[in-house]
Amino acid sequence: MDDRPFFPLSLRTLAATALGVAEPTTRALTPPIHMATTYIRDADNGYSTGFIYGRQDNLTIHQVEALIAELEHASEAMTFGSGMAAATAVFLSLAPTHVVVPKVMYWGLRQWLRALPRYGHQVTFVDMSDLDAVRSAIVPGRTGLVWIETPSNPLWTITDIEAVCEHAHLAGALVCADSTVPTPVLSRPLDLGCDLVVHSATKYLNGHSDVVAGAVATARVDATWERIREIRFNHGGFLGPFDAYLLLRGLRTLDLRVTTQSHSAALLAERLLRHPAVRAVLYPGLADHPGHAVAARQMTGGFGGMLSIRLGSRAAAIAVAGEVRLWRRATSFGGTESLIEHRASIEGEGSPCPDDLLRLSVGLEDPEDLYRDLLQALRILT
Repeated sequence: MDDRPFFPLSLRTLAATALGVAEPTTRALTPPIHMATTYIRDADNGYSTGFIYGRQDNLTIHQVEALIAELEHASEAMTFGSGMAAATAVFLSLAPTHVVVPKVMYWGLRQWLRALPRYGHQVTFVDMSDLDAVRSAIVPGRTGLVWIETPSNPLWTITDIEAVCEHAHLAGALVCADSTVPTPVLSRPLDLGCDLVVHSATKYLNGHSDVVAGAVATARVDATWERIREIRFNHGGFLGPFDAYLLLRGLRTLDLRVTTQSHSAALLAERLLRHPAVRAVLYPGLADHPGHAVAARQMTGGFGGMLSIRLGSRAAAIAVAGEVRLWRRATSFGGTESLIEHRASIEGEGSPCPDDLLRLSVGLEDPEDLYRDLLQALRILT
């Protein structure tokens, strides 16, 4: 039974209550984990419950997918065993076509896309913050998909989602946005014209650094969506029920976490901008950021919990990362703990990431403590 009130609820309320669905047998407030992998047939050989086999039929997984769909204003959502499984399912669902993708994006997907021609696709990498470059790259009747990541990781450039969608759709192409960084708390790409939105749910959606998961949400259930579902089924890229349970738990505090992290990141960006050892601060919330006006128009409530700083040299960046005590030197982002990382070391050859850049993922610690820790680490450069 749906216990929600008969009036529209905010994202914060929807997430905190996990759609307000109580367990029907005991009326437990917290949904249980459904671990079954198979289900009993009816006497007439049918499945009146609709549940057949655990690969696609699991109530815990359905619950988290329903919540993600609601948060994204989507028709449906699908979870996957990882963000990469979710993203690659979108590309693999396409017949051989031309795709336009960002030069600056999640490095793992960028590396995979370099091998995409083996699947019959042609790939064009473009600066997505340059609308003229995007328009030139899209070929009417030939381009099948435009991929957006905004803010882009780890340079935090901004793509004008509505403008790209308008041009792509005129050319007959679909648009998919990787919205891992802003989450639906700060941006809803489907409302801005995208056809699909992808998340590495490992990051902010889960928010506790203990689940690897991915998600895709769609503006409409159509042939493309059914092919994505088929890819997930045939490739076995499903999320396990225990991970789905943990993801549902994490989603309950999504709004509070992202809002707090975004506020703290903005505070740190403003202060670091004035530090003599910091050559540049990359954060779309700064007034002098090239994409600030677009970000302010298409993001609500903040500009995200991620920023990067440039320190002039690789040696300086690695040395400063080695001096922090509260920030943790680790890959990933979106958890409760603050992380710092020399990205070029991870991304390797061909990365657009400058060698002097440190990526910062702001957690839930007191921003004053985070700033003091950075100050004492930066002293080695002054």
